[in-house]
Amino acid sequence: MRKRLWPLCLLSLLALMPASGVHAAGQTAKVYPIAAGTAATVTPATELKRANQPLLVGVKVAPPFVIEDHGHYSGLAIDLWQEIAADHGWKYVYQPYDLDGLLQAVSDSKVDVALGAITATAAREQRMDFAHPLTSSGLAVAVRGGQTAGWLAVAQALVSPAFLKVIGSLALLLLVVGFLVWLLEHKRNPEQFGGSRSQGIFSGFWWAMVTMTTVGYGDAAPRTVGGRIIGLVWMLAALLIVSFFTAAITSALTVGQLSERIRSATDLGGMRIASVPDSTSAAWLDRQQLSYARARDVDAALVELAAGRVDAVVYDEPLLRWDIRWHYRGQLEVLPLLLERQDYAFALPTGSRLREPIDTSLLQRINAPDWPQRLDKAFGATGQ
Repeated sequence: MRKRLWPLCLLSLLALMPASGVHAAGQTAKVYPIAAGTAATVTPATELKRANQPLLVGVKVAPPFVIEDHGHYSGLAIDLWQEIAADHGWKYVYQPYDLDGLLQAVSDSKVDVALGAITATAAREQRMDFAHPLTSSGLAVAVRGGQTAGWLAVAQALVSPAFLKVIGSLALLLLVVGFLVWLLEHKRNPEQFGGSRSQGIFSGFWWAMVTMTTVGYGDAAPRTVGGRIIGLVWMLAALLIVSFFTAAITSALTVGQLSERIRSATDLGGMRIASVPDSTSAAWLDRQQLSYARARDVDAALVELAAGRVDAVVYDEPLLRWDIRWHYRGQLEVLPLLLERQDYAFALPTGSRLREPIDTSLLQRINAPDWPQRLDKAFGATGQ
């Protein structure tokens, strides 16, 4: 009986061996559906994760792409992602990062998709993949605005607090010098600095002004040793004072008129610029060999610009427009000058299976008739 059974056992064992080999090979080529209507090739470890965990979505707050309000996220990129996830039935959770941390997380496949004002560059493409661009914009320049061009702007500058402060300081200095000269000269030189106290001090004021401007009418001149020493010191000091005064006048008359002066990237040379380090704008400034003040973020840079401590801010146009629209309307403006084109997109780990379904849903929305209105609403492109 046993002799009859062993051939059957041998045949059964041979029949099982091919099936076992197919299963082993299939562990690296299984198809696991990530959503209705989509499928992707994944490893068993990834399959196990997807079966038990939602997608991990990294976010970097960058209005108007990603806006955070007490733990709740909104904005153009967030809205698009939620619509795309709804199309495919994906579950997900958000994880906040700074920009460097977010890009590193994508590169290391620690997140499934990254949302923010992420620009697709050649250097980043070597580390990760990008979905179809959400929109194209570029690096722009923000300056102080709300100024009137022409003679009206000059008239406004002449009565501005900065200009009046310079005039007042100069008048006070002339008065002090004139008083000292009168104090030393009115007894020994009554012909030129005599009369009542007010008349004598005014004569000293007149002499100080004439001496500073090097007009040299000769109608008043000190005769005492002390008066001539003051005159000598004043003539030397006036050389520096005139230079400072001229620079202050020029600054007061031209502040706020950068929108007329900046017409190309070369016009930024010699200006006080602020930007955010480790950003695409900072990289562009480095390539142009333009020095800039390092701000913590775009908000801090615009604070410096509004306070007059810098002349311009170079950064992403959509972010500049949004921030100015909500916080600096009438004070600052974005010039109609793009320094470098930029494409904004979702970032994905290299070879991500999410790329094709994301692009399909994204292109449907970008090509929809209401897409231009959505961009205008998000960026405030039609006005500041």
